[in-house]
Amino acid sequence: MHGAKHILATDLDGTLVGDPEGLQQLLNFYEEQVYDVSLVYITGRYYDSAMGLIEQEQLPMPDVLVTDVGTSIYAGQPFRKDPEWAARMREGWQPERIEAIAASIEGLTKQPLPLENRCSYFADGSRPVEELKLQLEEAGILHKLVFSGGRDVDVLPHRSGKGEALEYLLEKYQIEDAKLLVAGDSGNDLEMLSLGFPSVIVGNAQPELLDSPEHPMIYRATKHCAGGIHEAWTYFHSE
Repeated sequence: MHGAKHILATDLDGTLVGDPEGLQQLLNFYEEQVYDVSLVYITGRYYDSAMGLIEQEQLPMPDVLVTDVGTSIYAGQPFRKDPEWAARMREGWQPERIEAIAASIEGLTKQPLPLENRCSYFADGSRPVEELKLQLEEAGILHKLVFSGGRDVDVLPHRSGKGEALEYLLEKYQIEDAKLLVAGDSGNDLEMLSLGFPSVIVGNAQPELLDSPEHPMIYRATKHCAGGIHEAWTYFHSE
């Protein structure tokens, strides 16, 4: 990643993955370029699930893998967890208190996932999400809450998230003047899509992204998944 000049930072499900034909066309396009494109996958999946998807879909191995909605970062060959980021995630993190509050709210169901740095739930509508927000704030618990897809609720360490993770990586690897594209399809991608870098909301995006405010650096693709990434890359970075 040091000195990278072309970078794709993308969500996986519903963004890079979801249209096999469009994915192959995008990968072929990158292969034909005279430059190398560094890959950063930023996903809501946990590590083993993300690696399983990479194998299943025969995706290129990324330079950096960010999992669990931006709460874990893996880099190097083989992948190793970034120790500085891991320490940052422990700052003020109180999962036991979060779980206790969530358990008292009707309409929230804990997601059965092997999670480390996040508390995740299925929500029956927006009302329990608003109640969870209110109770966490009243309890003075440092956190970041992300509601996406109309049912997925993630409570994360307060200095985490996909956008924070991407900014951390750009600073850590001293990335400047790179041709970057950020891609996503759901509410947990909004933070990284709103950083001011060239970004794309793919054509099959969830309503919470489709309804987000217009911005000159956010391209709204007509094509779905990887096809939308290809469309946006050509729009921003045609050479």
